[in-house]
Amino acid sequence: MADKKKRKRSDPSSSSTIPFKNKVKPDSIIIQTLKTLTETLTSSSSTSKALTLADVDPTLPSTCREVTDQDLSAIQSSIETLVLSLTRSILSGHGFSFSIPSRSSSNHLYVPELDRIVLKDKSSLRPFASVSTVRKATITTRILQLIHQLCLKNIHVTKRDLFYTDVKLFQDQSQSDSVLDDVSCLLGCTRSSLNVIASEKGVVVGRLIFSDNGDMIDCTKMGMGGKAIPPNIDRVGDMQSDALFILLVEKDAAYMRLAEDRFYNRFPCIIVTAKGQPDVATRLFLRKMKMELRLPVLALVDSDPYGLKILSVYGCGSKNMSYDSANLTTPDIKWLGIRPSDLDKYGVPEQCRLPMTEQDIKTGKDLLEEDFVKKNPGWVEELNLMVKSKQKAEIQALSSFGFQYLSEICKYFLEAVERKQYGWFWVLPYGGKECHYRYALPPGYVRKSQMKALLEEETEKIPTEEEIENQATENSEEGQPCALGNDAEVLDEDDELDMDKLNPLEASLSKTTIEIQEPGVIA
Repeated sequence: MADKKKRKRSDPSSSSTIPFKNKVKPDSIIIQTLKTLTETLTSSSSTSKALTLADVDPTLPSTCREVTDQDLSAIQSSIETLVLSLTRSILSGHGFSFSIPSRSSSNHLYVPELDRIVLKDKSSLRPFASVSTVRKATITTRILQLIHQLCLKNIHVTKRDLFYTDVKLFQDQSQSDSVLDDVSCLLGCTRSSLNVIASEKGVVVGRLIFSDNGDMIDCTKMGMGGKAIPPNIDRVGDMQSDALFILLVEKDAAYMRLAEDRFYNRFPCIIVTAKGQPDVATRLFLRKMKMELRLPVLALVDSDPYGLKILSVYGCGSKNMSYDSANLTTPDIKWLGIRPSDLDKYGVPEQCRLPMTEQDIKTGKDLLEEDFVKKNPGWVEELNLMVKSKQKAEIQALSSFGFQYLSEICKYFLEAVERKQYGWFWVLPYGGKECHYRYALPPGYVRKSQMKALLEEETEKIPTEEEIENQATENSEEGQPCALGNDAEVLDEDDELDMDKLNPLEASLSKTTIEIQEPGVIA
């Protein structure tokens, strides 16, 4: 018997099905580029010294301030000195007030030499004797008291725990959180130095080993979910890695996709996400990895104004915590994507793009006015394109052909069936344009879109009950039998039907065999 030739199907991941497949370089070339980038960063870090605010302060238009890490004994001493001065003011008959550094939007300055936002040296009084500030002065006093207790006991608490110590006074956690930042500015220390931490939010996975309070953690063995970033960064140390870069991902969904595919094994890297808006612990952890491991940081964020805003918080700092930007910012983060220009460059389908809202457009225009955006011509160009096109897209827009092909193949297959195309996707050997094999569903199956029309057509053919009764009445009046009568032909068991005299439906039913079995009996 002659061997039958196997028919091969074209690979759905071939360059003909993915618009940008032929533009992607082989893994070996990409890895070599990453190695060169890492070596360049390592050599530049060893030869150049990082600038500080003190180095550029004389050239700045106004005096600025920043906080430093302090131990508990220093913080305890600062609080006691402050309370002692307030007591003297009360005893002298002048009452008391706090001189709080202003964190208003007008009291910030972007320093290009440092590439981060810093806090200007402007303060505002918060007197206890004023009706407008008495409540905030009381909350400030209460927060100082609680911080002093933490220093004495040498324990950590979350911001939520701090709020629940005096719910009636604080009323809302946002108020206690805001005053906590004020106290940090007032004492001149970082917020983590106050032993008040936030709940775990960020996660990390990939080629990283570090110690967490003495326990060694291997992030390649943390499963798909990864390792939660510890809120106490001061207890993290002994970082080791053979990664070539750090991949910073904005969304949890994209992080899970990369973690499940073990992207860090294909391209040696460490994957980090804060699941949206970056928290303090994730920002501190990212900076610690960058400084200790001397690895480049590549960011993957949504193609919308908020994605760029989140990227700027990691790189330049936030205005709300500009007083601690020296410890919270990670310098020289590379914007990997998704850029507005990528949507057309990679052929992202229209159904995967979203129209920008009025608020989105306003946020984009506001970002164009920021100094840290103006410094980077590439960011300005991309933002202008985004605002002009009024289109945005999430990282998952690439999933239509980048991560999973199933939905794309199914969609085009159904379209080929609908249009009755010949040889569209799977081309038989020696077929090409001459392929005569048409896409079709199996016999007896119909498209959902065709079902409604077919049902309506069948409904029109089915006689109503009234029509049946009328037909029966007419037949009885004319003397015609309504069922099998004397003139009806009755077939014996051995007789065969004349298939030529039957309509197609009768012929089909005549060939149908129905088997009836008793329950539980297997033929």
